[in-house]
Amino acid sequence: MATILNIETATSVCSVAIGIDGECVALKEINEGRTHAEVLTVFIEDVIKQAGISYKDLDAIAVSSGPGSYTGLRIGVSTAKGLCYALEKPLISVDTLKAMAWGGIRRLDEIENNTSLMEPSLFDFDYKSVILCPMIDARRMEVYTAFYDLELGVIKTVSADIITEESYSNYLKDNKKLIFFGDGMPKVKEVLFEENTYFFNDLLPSASNIALISYCKFEFGEFEDLAYFEPFYLKDFVATKARSLLV
Repeated sequence: MATILNIETATSVCSVAIGIDGECVALKEINEGRTHAEVLTVFIEDVIKQAGISYKDLDAIAVSSGPGSYTGLRIGVSTAKGLCYALEKPLISVDTLKAMAWGGIRRLDEIENNTSLMEPSLFDFDYKSVILCPMIDARRMEVYTAFYDLELGVIKTVSADIITEESYSNYLKDNKKLIFFGDGMPKVKEVLFEENTYFFNDLLPSASNIALISYCKFEFGEFEDLAYFEPFYLKDFVATKARSLLV
């Protein structure tokens, strides 16, 4: 049995979960912007208590590795590393967009098993044609994204895309069903009006979606080097100075 603490801080969502053999047994999360530094350690304490375990019962620490917010990723990874050092536990990294795609698969399963959740436009879904398109807001009309099939196979590798009316037309021409979600999704919804575009409006990153992936990586011994592991920012952080009103 593997008990893993899962941490998700790549976006405005701060989410922490305990997974036991890949199943989420305790979850605490909030979507209130830049609160990660204040609430993350509190949330970790809360899920430890919810799960009825202690820190020594953890077998590993997993963290969302990006892409995403520079500050959010730094907070999540530094916290995970600190716990790994203190508890002498291995560190597991989980690609943020891949975990989001797994959340999309879970949502489709919910829809398939409960037709009351299904919008009329989704009744005729051919699931073999589905492409999952998790998106993270990267300011202006840019998003971080990657596309996946329903087995988490990569269709489009991670990239920073500028969204226009022509975005992803090559996939839509092939009659694929593109499902967009995440906090970058509204940018696509604003400009793409194609027949085969669908949107999950409330599906954001969650540590609950990391649990199964981190468990699989634990079973295969896919651990990170604590001394050298860094988040995947995708783009370099650029610090800017506010202009003086006196200039």
